[in-house]
Amino acid sequence: MTSEHRSPSSKADSEGVRLQKVLSQAGVASRRAAEEMIVEGRIEVDGELVTELGRRVDPATAVIHVDGNRVMVNDDLTHLLLNKPTGILCTMSDDKGRPCIGDYLRERQGKLFHVGRLDQDTEGLLLITNDGELANRLMHPKYKVRKTYLAEVLGSVPKDLGQRLRDGVELEDGPVKVDRFKLVDTNQNRSLVEIVLHEGRNRIVRRLLKHVGLPVQRLVRTRIGDVRLTSERPGAIRPLNRQEIGSLYRAVGL
Repeated sequence: MTSEHRSPSSKADSEGVRLQKVLSQAGVASRRAAEEMIVEGRIEVDGELVTELGRRVDPATAVIHVDGNRVMVNDDLTHLLLNKPTGILCTMSDDKGRPCIGDYLRERQGKLFHVGRLDQDTEGLLLITNDGELANRLMHPKYKVRKTYLAEVLGSVPKDLGQRLRDGVELEDGPVKVDRFKLVDTNQNRSLVEIVLHEGRNRIVRRLLKHVGLPVQRLVRTRIGDVRLTSERPGAIRPLNRQEIGSLYRAVGL
């Protein structure tokens, strides 16, 4: 192709890494399959549809979407899941020497953020990342990212409680509604309930259930958006997979 007939993106074609190689290294597909995806018009780079195979990109800065889903190609970005044990502070360090989530991340390089908080007595899924924009958006109520909790409570659950919580109840710092409520199990004077909500206020699940007469005995966060705990033991850390990472960016419009 002569210089006068080069595409608008050809200025970037002489630098960086070929797009199909970047996609292959990110685990999207083999290079051959990635080339087919490009030609089929399934790839966007920095908001531009790419259908020619000569495109090169900088993996450190390029924003790449495949079929509308963000693909992480920057190796400097970290996305982790920590199954926070009970009794651990949700801080990176503690001046009193108390156990905190930072103790689990000592060997990790760079500045990491925990996405939201879990109180000391609450366990379960905590996201850790060095992408500040992602962390901020996941915590912002504007994006309504749902969080799922399992709570063991004292008392029997009234039949109309789910509807009451979906309609909303008034707490001392304002009204709160749940997105979903389900009675999972009941045994003598204890019940296991599942709550889904996108609120992020301090101790919101504990305060909500106490308000309706069901004091929490144990609380576990099991899911944020499409990312969920599976078989991780308390204290375990694992990197998120490509589908999980993509789902988080999609949920907050990145």
